[in-house]
Amino acid sequence: MLKALKLALLSGLAATLLMASPALAQTSVAATLRADQPGPRIAPEVYGQFAEHLGRGIYEGIWVGEDSKIPNTRGYRNDVVAALKALHVPLVRWPGGCFADDYHWREGIGPRDKRPVKVNVTWGGVEETNAFGTHEFMDFAELIGAKTYVAGNVGNGSPQEMAEWVEYLTSPTNSTIANLRRTNGRKEPWKLDYFGIGNENWGCGGEMTAEHYTNLYRNFAAFVRVPAGTKTSKIAGGPGADDYKWTETLMAGAGRHMDALSLHYYVIPTGDWGKKGSATQFDEQAWADTMVQAQRMDELVTRHSAIMDKYDPEKRVGLYVDEWGIWHDVEPGTNGGFLYQQNTMRDAVVAAATLNIFHKHAERVRLTAIAQMVNVLQAMILTDGDKMILTPTYWVYDLYRPFQGATALPVEVSSPAYTLGKASVPAVTASAGRDAAGIIHLALVNLDPNKPATVTVKLSGVTGKAVEGRILTAPTMASHNTFAAPEVVKPTAFKGATLKGDTLTVVLPSRAVAVLDLR
Repeated sequence: MLKALKLALLSGLAATLLMASPALAQTSVAATLRADQPGPRIAPEVYGQFAEHLGRGIYEGIWVGEDSKIPNTRGYRNDVVAALKALHVPLVRWPGGCFADDYHWREGIGPRDKRPVKVNVTWGGVEETNAFGTHEFMDFAELIGAKTYVAGNVGNGSPQEMAEWVEYLTSPTNSTIANLRRTNGRKEPWKLDYFGIGNENWGCGGEMTAEHYTNLYRNFAAFVRVPAGTKTSKIAGGPGADDYKWTETLMAGAGRHMDALSLHYYVIPTGDWGKKGSATQFDEQAWADTMVQAQRMDELVTRHSAIMDKYDPEKRVGLYVDEWGIWHDVEPGTNGGFLYQQNTMRDAVVAAATLNIFHKHAERVRLTAIAQMVNVLQAMILTDGDKMILTPTYWVYDLYRPFQGATALPVEVSSPAYTLGKASVPAVTASAGRDAAGIIHLALVNLDPNKPATVTVKLSGVTGKAVEGRILTAPTMASHNTFAAPEVVKPTAFKGATLKGDTLTVVLPSRAVAVLDLR
């Protein structure tokens, strides 16, 4: 009897061990990478950033002033500048956001001690010193090697104010406004790469109808004039999420007057703007629901692009997703208007899966700006006084650096679904590109927080000789970096890929982002 009981217990233990075996729990995914069917170029600007006068995004996050005890160069914090330069940030959008349509540029030039102090009525009701203005932003962009995207004020500004700002920025003449720039310390004009004609004009930018904004866009855009021989792309304030009527109206009425149309979409884990959910305290259902919300980006880009195709079949006009990311409830104890939130492995997976979507639509999506760069929403960087940490989302952008300027390559993925409750998404997503040196980069994202995946990739049109890469994963769904433990989530060398002939086999851990280099 005792012997039989022991055998039964051993048998049960063996069965439990087998059920827990990663090999048996793995998801099997088949994919084909078609290197012989090159697609459009993945514009570096797809990896753009967003810096708004919001919370601690500008002040403390980027700018501390020359007299600060925090190490700085001309007022810009050295640690943040170094981290952004390492990321090869291609573009920064400024000064908003909702802040832009209440911003008057003349208040942010000249001696800082003479600039007017105002109230940031949009974000937190705090004092805005205007210490960070046009010169500070343009010099910051030069410091980190980024292109400039300035958002103009259509909300309570005028065409004249906007025209004079563009002249101040770009004119090489001896006009009164150009000489004012020189008086304020900048002799040569700056390169103004992109100029946004307003922001979210259907909401905080003026509560306008599509028809009204279309007329205003044409009016304001006509006065955005730059010197002969230079180019500044004009961006129309596009829809929020699935407002397809806005896109239809604007493209029909002003498509030929614009270089790009913006699109804004935020992932709200709960789907409820009133209670979005904690950035760090969540269960698996919240993870799954978040992944569903994130995958909506593909549908939004597809449907808005289809409308744009009706009026712009040559795809001259870009679709710029210049605000996107996860929006959680603010961290407990912080100012609700500062939008400060932590950043976990969940955020990283969403960022990577979204970048894969942008690669898929590289022909139309030629610029994006994640919200936001420092200390706000899905930030790259968090600071606390003189301390700084890099978030899991930062490390996704670090992994994906090789895709900046690469030629997109089709990747066909046949993946089982990751399903929980009513939520269901592909377990694995992917994208690929070939850089100027001929190296093929393959990004794989496992959206399943529990199961590893064995991904078998058939290589078409290329024979790989070697594969190497890096991976970002973490012990739990909510793993994140803190000022006390800043390296909980950080990339490591990836050893889970093997190459044999025209077949690449990748064993991808759960909740992971990997970028492989095929040589």
